[in-house]
Amino acid sequence: MRRPIIIILSVIGIFLLLGTSVMYLFGPGSASTFSNVSRDLGGFGGGAATEAPAAVEAPALDSFAYDQSQEASYRAAQVQERLVIQNADLAIVVKDPKARMQEISDLAKEFGGFVVSSNLYQSFTALGKEVPEASIVIRVPSERLDEALARIKEGAVDIDYENRSGQDVTSQFVDLQSQLKAKEAAEKKLLEIMDQATRAEDVLAIYLQVQIVQTEIEQLKGQIKYLEESADLSAISVRLIAEEGTQPIEVGPWKPEGAAKDAIQDLIFFFQNFVDFLIRFVLYNLPALIMIGIPLYLVFLAGRALFRRSRKPNEKVKQAEEVKKE
Repeated sequence: MRRPIIIILSVIGIFLLLGTSVMYLFGPGSASTFSNVSRDLGGFGGGAATEAPAAVEAPALDSFAYDQSQEASYRAAQVQERLVIQNADLAIVVKDPKARMQEISDLAKEFGGFVVSSNLYQSFTALGKEVPEASIVIRVPSERLDEALARIKEGAVDIDYENRSGQDVTSQFVDLQSQLKAKEAAEKKLLEIMDQATRAEDVLAIYLQVQIVQTEIEQLKGQIKYLEESADLSAISVRLIAEEGTQPIEVGPWKPEGAAKDAIQDLIFFFQNFVDFLIRFVLYNLPALIMIGIPLYLVFLAGRALFRRSRKPNEKVKQAEEVKKE
């Protein structure tokens, strides 16, 4: 009866010690001014000066700045033009894919764009004939997309397919701008607090938070720049198919005499090859096999003799033991 009581009291004592240690480590007395600044910044964290200005004790800085920028961006979006990313994808049949690929490359430079990628390769027709093919991706100003497509299709033998797509990213663009303004406002306030900090650990903590915010600002700027460039420059993917690769299969007349002639010729070739094989086997392969086989056979005989000789004493011993047993 005493043992269970002792075990229960020991467990209670251990929990009391752990609770006291946790309260001592994380209690209010051990908290520094870093937690005050973290509360003032509304989610940014980091240490601050021991005497933060009254303006810092306002509601969360990030959410406040975001609300301000969100409202301003919403008003700006009412008058902003729609931001649409336009792309085109087509396949055309041409006489010379390599030459046409160079023409499209020159066209991109003429329109103020550039070549994203180009590839020239070989393909095969249904009859096994090798024909060239090419693919190229260019970017041209979106306002000249229709003109560029018309120039690409000029002189084409046929248009295999043509797809054109558009993606409205206006709301995404406005939202990124709002986030950017909020992050820039938070960065400015963090820098002001860091200038007023006096303790080295507080300055270091705020500096780390500033680095995080600046990284997020650069990422937002990169996304905004990507959307702007994608809307300004439309992508055109062109597959160039050789004209001879699209020709229909022509079936010629059946000529059985030609098949019989080929069969007789193949039979003659088989007989010639068979006679050549016999001559080579008798004059070369057979003597070589005999020269290799004789030493191997002698080695086999010697090994068998040694094996039999080693077995005779064992057999004599076994016979002697059997005689004794009888």
